Order: sequence, then structure tokens, then C-alpha cells
Amino acid sequence: MNLFKTMTLLLTIQLGINSYSSGQEHNLDQYIKHGLDSNLVLIQKDLSMKRALNGLEVARSLYLPDITFDLTYSHADGGRSIDLPIGDMLNPVYATLNQLTESNNFPQISNEQINFLPKNYYDAKIRTAVPIVNSDLKHNKIIREKMVELSKTDVELYKRELVKDIKIAYFNYLSAVQSKKIYESALALAKEGRRVNEKLLEAGKGLPAYVIRSDAEIAQHESKLAEADQQIRNAKFYFNSLLNRDANSEIILEVNKEEANKINSSELSVNIDGREEIKSLEGNISIQESLVEMSKQAFIPKVSAFLDLGSQAEGLRVNSNSQYYMIGAQLSFPIFQGNRNRLKIQENQIAVAEAQNKLDQAKQQLTLSAEVAKNELMAMQKNYESSKVQMEAASTYQRLILRGFNEGVNTYIETIDARSQYTNSQMANNIAAYKLLSAMAKLERENASYPLK
Repeated sequence: MNLFKTMTLLLTIQLGINSYSSGQEHNLDQYIKHGLDSNLVLIQKDLSMKRALNGLEVARSLYLPDITFDLTYSHADGGRSIDLPIGDMLNPVYATLNQLTESNNFPQISNEQINFLPKNYYDAKIRTAVPIVNSDLKHNKIIREKMVELSKTDVELYKRELVKDIKIAYFNYLSAVQSKKIYESALALAKEGRRVNEKLLEAGKGLPAYVIRSDAEIAQHESKLAEADQQIRNAKFYFNSLLNRDANSEIILEVNKEEANKINSSELSVNIDGREEIKSLEGNISIQESLVEMSKQAFIPKVSAFLDLGSQAEGLRVNSNSQYYMIGAQLSFPIFQGNRNRLKIQENQIAVAEAQNKLDQAKQQLTLSAEVAKNELMAMQKNYESSKVQMEAASTYQRLILRGFNEGVNTYIETIDARSQYTNSQMANNIAAYKLLSAMAKLERENASYPLK
């Protein structure tokens, strides 16, 4: 029965590469979707993108009329004034008229003194201002649009890293679970060996040293089994943290026992054109170029128009005489600014050159990184194929040694050595299988080939 369990475990480990097959891939994609929807860092980046979208809406709103209501009230006394000698000018005339008409129809009047500062005065108006010609508004909107694209790219960049981390964490958890099964199988074989040695000792055909050696082997496997349990817990905690779930949430595992999928040539290709880092750097170049164009158009006149509809008068009077309207236009044209604009153009042109240099460096580094990931995947594939051969050989060797021990041909020490070789080969195959899957996830990340949408 133990031999049957061993062969079943052998088949499971050999087909560990099938983590990308139907059932398990379905679960993994569900976990990835959950991680993309609930990761805390990603939620923060989504908020930053929404802030960029809000900034774009603000830039678009600058094209619309700006309507404001202004109310000014003031009261003053004293200050500068102007004397109007109305009495001195009109009183002689009025006196002559009274003599001619032999009446008092034209009374004498006093001189007037008028203050410049109004008393009990108000001015209420609604002003509508509209930009007519302003190149800064156009470039500001373009820059805001590109900043939104940069924010989206930043979100996608983190998503790709998160997808890779989720996959590798999932594979590490699978590897830890398989390691525990391997040690459980080895422990079962060790206990079976002790049982056989105890029976042989009772029958007078065994040695006490073999029983003691069996106990030591059991203790060794129990220690490794405890380490495997700890690795499972740590892998589960990290995986669940990426998904923003409870640390002890269960992880569904499904292993398909079909033939192992072979890596095709397309999975070994290198193509960094879809990398978000490149898109981000290209967007930065575009922003710097827009700033250059904005600086060059600084001498284009800015024209705006306004319309005021209001009422103003002293004594808080509101009537047809107090109501007014005013319409006008404003023209702004810089003449001399101490060469600041020319220097700003040069500064922005240097920024464009720096951004282009960063893009060239990034392409070189990303290509190198992708090539390294491809070479690592090829090496992991060879290691995995080699580990399968070694495990099959170790399984056959263990089976032959066990048969020889039962027939009295081989010693118990040889059976322990055979079991140890078999266990080590199982572990090597388990590690190689999931390292291969992790290498595939890394190359997928380098090529930015995982469909995020």
C-alpha cells in the first residue's frame, strides 16, 4: 500500500508543471483577479489615477466662461474734495433775474464741496469672462491628458508586478505542500522499515542497531515535516497578504494529472514593446515636448473678453439710473522678460534629451533583463527534465534495493540510502517543477504578456 502511495506521489510531482493546465489555471486566474481588485497598494494607485482624471476635468473647464458675482459696499467721510463755486457763479444772475421779473423766483444758492470718496456707496455686478485666445490652456489640457495616461500606465505596471508576485507565491505554496507530502511519504516508509526491523528482531533475524537507526530516520523526517509545515504557513500568509485576505484563508489547489505541458517557442521569445516602463518614459518625453511648445508660444497674445451687468449708487439706491453694463476685451502681450522665456525653452529641451536618454537606457536594461529571464527559463526546463530522470532512476533503485533487502541480499543501511536518494530526488524534482513555473511567470512579466483586461 505504501508503495502505491509512493508511486502516486511520484506521478503528482512529475506533473507539477501542469499548474498552468485547466483546473489549476482557472483557480490561479481567479486569485489573480481577486488580487487585482483588492490589493491595498493598487487601490491607492487607483485613487491617484482618479486625482489625475480630476485634474484633466479642471483643465477642460478652463475653456468655459467664468461667471462671478461681486458686491462692494463702502462708506467714507473726509479726504480729498473739490470746491464748486456754484453760488458765486449763479447768484448774481439770479439776482438780476429777480429784479427783471420783480419776483423772488430765483433764490440764492450756496457754494458746494464734493468729496472724492463716496458715502454709503455700493457696486454690485455679475462679471462673465471668456478666454478667446490662450495657447497655455491648450497645452495645459494636453499635459493633463498625458498625465492621466501616465497614471494609468503606473497602475498597469504595478498590476503586472502583482500578477508575477501572486503566481510565484502560489507556486511556492504548491511546492511547500508537495514537500510536506514527500516528507509524509518518506516518514511512512521509515515507520514501515522500523516495523519490519522490529518483527525481524523478535524473530531473532534482525539487529537492535537497525531499530535504533530506524528511530533516528523517523526523527529526522519528523523534523523536516515540521519545517515543511512552517514553510506552508509562511507561504500561505504571504499569498493571502497579496490578495488582501485573512492570513489563514484556505488556498484551493487542483493538480491535473495529464501529460506535462511543454514550453513552446513563443514562450521563449523576448518582446519588451508592451512594457509599461517604456510607455511611461515615452509619455514623459511627450510631456516635456509639450512644455517646450508652450514655452515657444509665450509671445502669442492672450485675448479675453468680459461683460459686467450691475448696479451702483450712493445711498443704496436701486433704480434705472443705477443699473449699468460694461463690455470689454483684454489683450496681454509680453515684450521683454529678461530672456527668461528663452532660458525656459532651453531648460525644457534639455529635459527632453534627458527623458530620451532614460528611455534608451530603460530599453537596454529591460532587454537584458528579458534575455536573462529567458535563459533562466531554459535552464529551469533542463533542470526539470533532468530531475525527472533522476527521480525515476532513484525510484527504480529504491524498489530494487527494497526487494533485495526482503530477500536478504541487501543490508538495511542500503535501504536507508536508497530511500534517502529517492526522497532527495523527489524534493529536487518538486523544487525544479515550481522553479520552472516561477521562471515562466518571470519571463511573462518581462514580456508584459499577461492579459490584464
